[in-house]
Parts: sequence; C-alpha cells; structure tokens
Amino acid sequence: MKKILDIALLSIILFAAAILPCITAAYELPFWLYIISGSVFFAANVFPAPCTGLPVKLRIACGGSRLLCAFLILIVPETLFGFAANAAAYGVFSSQFLRDALILFFSELIIFWNGIIRVYFTSSMLRARLRILGMLCGLIPVVNIIILIKIISVVHKETDREKKRRILRKNRAGKNICRTKYPILLVHGVFFRDSNVFNYWGRVPKELEENGAVLFYGDQQSALNIKDSAAELMERIKQVIEETGSEKLNIIAHSKGGLDSRYAISCLGGDKYVASLTTINTPHRGCEFADWLLENAPEKLKKTIADKYNAAFHLAGDSAPDFIGAVSDLTAESCRRFNENVPDSPGVYYQSFGSKINRAMTSAFPLNFSHMLASRFDGENDGLVSVSSSEWGENYTVLRSADPDGISHADVIDLFRHDKPDLDIREFYIGLVSDLREKGF
Repeated sequence: MKKILDIALLSIILFAAAILPCITAAYELPFWLYIISGSVFFAANVFPAPCTGLPVKLRIACGGSRLLCAFLILIVPETLFGFAANAAAYGVFSSQFLRDALILFFSELIIFWNGIIRVYFTSSMLRARLRILGMLCGLIPVVNIIILIKIISVVHKETDREKKRRILRKNRAGKNICRTKYPILLVHGVFFRDSNVFNYWGRVPKELEENGAVLFYGDQQSALNIKDSAAELMERIKQVIEETGSEKLNIIAHSKGGLDSRYAISCLGGDKYVASLTTINTPHRGCEFADWLLENAPEKLKKTIADKYNAAFHLAGDSAPDFIGAVSDLTAESCRRFNENVPDSPGVYYQSFGSKINRAMTSAFPLNFSHMLASRFDGENDGLVSVSSSEWGENYTVLRSADPDGISHADVIDLFRHDKPDLDIREFYIGLVSDLREKGF
C-alpha cells in the first residue's frame, strides 16, 4: 500500500509541476511560479521516492521504476490537458497550444529517460534481452507499453526481495549462523586468480563474513596442471592452519579447484588438515568436449592461444602459467585416470553441487557458445561442466531455476552479480555454510 501511495504522490507532484508553467503563462501569473514549478519538477526527478532500507544501487533502481510508473500514469492526463484542453482553449496549432504541448511532452520525456537510465544501469535482475527489447521496441505502440510494464515489474520484484533480505539479515544479526568450527578456504577455478579488486566469488564472501564465517582464499595460480596447482594449494592450507591455530579447515572449491583440492587432500597429506570438501560445478568426470577440442584444434591455433594466455597471466602475477596443462587435465580421459588414482580420504566429508543452463541463447559469452558444445558431448550442463560430471561425494544437489537462462558455471559463484528470480545465490551459500556448522565442521 505504501508503494502505491508513494507512486500516486510522485505522479501528482510531477503532474502539478508540469502543468503549472502552462497555467502561469495562460493567466500571466508571476514569474516566480516558473521557478517553483521547475524546482519541484527537478527535485522530484532527483529524489523520486524514499526507497529506504536498500543499498545505493537499488535505491536508484527503485526510484527509476517509480518514475516509469509515474510516466505511464501521466500519459493520459497530460495528453488530455496538453492536447484536448489546450486545443479547445486556444485552437490547434496556435502558439499557446504548441507552447503547452511542448512543455508537457518534454516533461514526460524527462521522466521516462530519467527512469529508464536509472533501472538500466543499476538493476541486476533486468537481463540483457529485456534491455535490448526495450530499445528495439521503444517506438512500437502497445508493445513498448507491455515491455515497459515488464521492466517495472522486474525492478519492483528485485527491490522487494532485497528489502526482505535486509529484514532477514537484521533478524539473524549476531547469531553467527555461518561460524563453522573450522575456517573456510575458498578455492577458485581455472583461468582466474583471487583478487582484492574483483572478487571471484562476487557478493558471497561479504554475506558469509557478516554471518560469522572465517574465510580465506586459495591464492593458487590461474592455470596449472592439477598436480602443480594442488601443491600450491597444499602450501596455502598449511599457512591457514598455522595462521589460525585451527586443527582443520573446510574447503569450498569451484570448477577445477575441486580437482586440485581432491589431489591435495588424498595425495599430498591434506587429509590431516581438511574436515570437509564441498565442490561446486567441478568436472569430476571431465568434459568430453574438451577431448574433442584438443584432438581437433590445429596445433598452431592451440599454441597461439596458450602463448597469449600464458603471457597475459604472467604479467598478472602467475609465475609459470600453463594453459595447455590445465586444459588437458580437464578432459574426460584425464579425469578417468585421475579418479582411479585419487581415492577419497575416509576422514574427510565430501559433498557436491552442480547446475544447468536452460537456454544458451541469452547466457553470457562464452558460456552460451560452450554450452552448445558441451550439450552435444556431455548432455545437460552449466556452459562447461555437465550435471553428471559435477556429482561427487555423499550428497549431491543440482541447482535449478525457472529463469529461462538457468544457472551457469559463472552464476554459481555470483561472478556477474546477477540475481535470479527464484534463487538468491548469497542465501544458497549461507545455507551451505550453516549446514556445515550444524554437521560439526
């Protein structure tokens, strides 16, 4: 109800501010009324709604959606006043008629563009296809209204959900539901590095820490074969154990990081220090399309890509990046041998999660392209790893979404900071870690 009242009040203010210059001119009222109307119109566009209880970006998006609601509401009354009433009073195409029509037209234009720019640049649930449709169909009558209503609906749902999350966070503040017995080591996948500038895990670490989690990062190089990457990871595990004084730690690993962690645990003595391993979209049985690519890609092409990658990540801080070694260890054949030689350690709790893309067309590049390859060779997949390949350990869960895009290899780590209508990835990780806590880890 408050939202409806806020939108109604905003619409009334904007309408009054838009028609006041017309009335002032018609009745030759004092000039200062122009200043008042302009100031009110400007203020209402800068501060369209309180939108309290939201982070800055979503306050901007919330204000944008309310401006768009006001735009839709004011189309009819401003059209009637600007054209019908003025035509009757002054006559069509008179100077007074054109003056008032232009004032009202540009006021609506400002309201619309202010609203659309706000939501386009701040909403995370407003996907690319809806943005593109909005631009392509902006001049098509009726269709543009339908798309605009859809855009408003998406942003309203996003802001409403964030408000509920804020209430939830407030209610569990101080309860430390993610304070596990042992610290948590987050292990990244291949072709990425842990960075303070752009967190590989998106908004997840902050949420976990706010709920009591003690977090560390794997800090291994971006691309090495499993054996070498596991050796770096083992050194990091020992470092965390020494730094915290904890007996053990929990590992949450994404993609190839799960294989690196398994090798460190089973082959390098990590089982003494690791209480649990949770793998997220890890190719435990490899990627058959990787076998096909390595077998069929020209040697010159493979060497060129590898050299460019290795040179780029050497500059980024890797001491010895090995593109080919990392990719070769992810083939189905390599993982078959890996699983034969790297048995699970009895004292470690293993669990896993996977996900799938529903429609590749609108997924982020290059996962939309690789999804088609993986579908041909591996079946249902997240753009890289198949559902069947990501299963490992005592418990396995496939994350699914009714969202047309599904949940990609990047979505499960919040890489793009995009929310799903029916899955808040931050809450997923809070549930995952609190479950480890309940299990005594």
